[in-house]
Amino acid sequence: MQQVKASLTSIDPVWTTIRREAEEIARDEPLMASLVHAGVLHHRSLERAMSFRIAQKLASPEMSDLILREILDGAYQDDESLGVAARADILAVYDRDPACHAYIHPLLFFKGFQALQCFRIAHWLWQEGRQDMARFIQMRTSECFGVDIHPNARIGRGVMIDHAHSIVIGETAVVGDNVSMLHSVTLGGTGKEDGDRHPKIGNGVMIGAGAAVLGNIEVGHCSRIAAGSVVLEPVPPMTTVAGVPAKVVGKVSCAEPARMMDQTLGEGPDLKAPLGKPICGSSGCGGSQG
Repeated sequence: MQQVKASLTSIDPVWTTIRREAEEIARDEPLMASLVHAGVLHHRSLERAMSFRIAQKLASPEMSDLILREILDGAYQDDESLGVAARADILAVYDRDPACHAYIHPLLFFKGFQALQCFRIAHWLWQEGRQDMARFIQMRTSECFGVDIHPNARIGRGVMIDHAHSIVIGETAVVGDNVSMLHSVTLGGTGKEDGDRHPKIGNGVMIGAGAAVLGNIEVGHCSRIAAGSVVLEPVPPMTTVAGVPAKVVGKVSCAEPARMMDQTLGEGPDLKAPLGKPICGSSGCGGSQG
């Protein structure tokens, strides 16, 4: 089994690219050589590198980086889907964020990616019955990154959280695959309900900066929520909503709004698309929520 894992590591294109980029940084920016050696080149896999990086970020007088690395290494060894999701998240950021020019950038510099991987570890702990440790990871993630995601929430793969200031995702929220959201997004409750009380975000959805989606409502696959909107009602698939409270303003104008990241509204194709005709039919609307 170890030989199989070693061979898989050797053909891991994401990790291979990250290592090459780390070598280039060490060559071109000698003052960062120690950072990339300790954070990337010293490790034999992306999982080990992420474990090191996250432990560095979350360590505090209350819990050392060595203890955190033990927890993280155990999670990555027990559940290979954590590494798969991280690779999908790296590819999503590289594909959608014009400020990301290398696979290594999310791992080293982008707090949205780092916070999301912290959530994935906290969620694993929660599922394992280690809920107090999960809450500790949630607390430290919020303190370090300004991102507060309850460990019981479910988030799919290929997710980008851009800038990642003031992100709040509640206990019973579900976020599908290939979703993009910007800063100051809230997926919260209405304050009037108990139990299953948070939004269910479909695959391929784009959520603009400062948007709030409140209550146990569904946001359909490949839909788009404009910046600053407050969504209180279900959103049909392949639909754009905007305003306070949010109203339908048209159909999306592309197959993958979360990938295209088009946040403009107005007299464009978004408002001219026929309301009865599906536009989004790509694989971005498929997949499962994890």
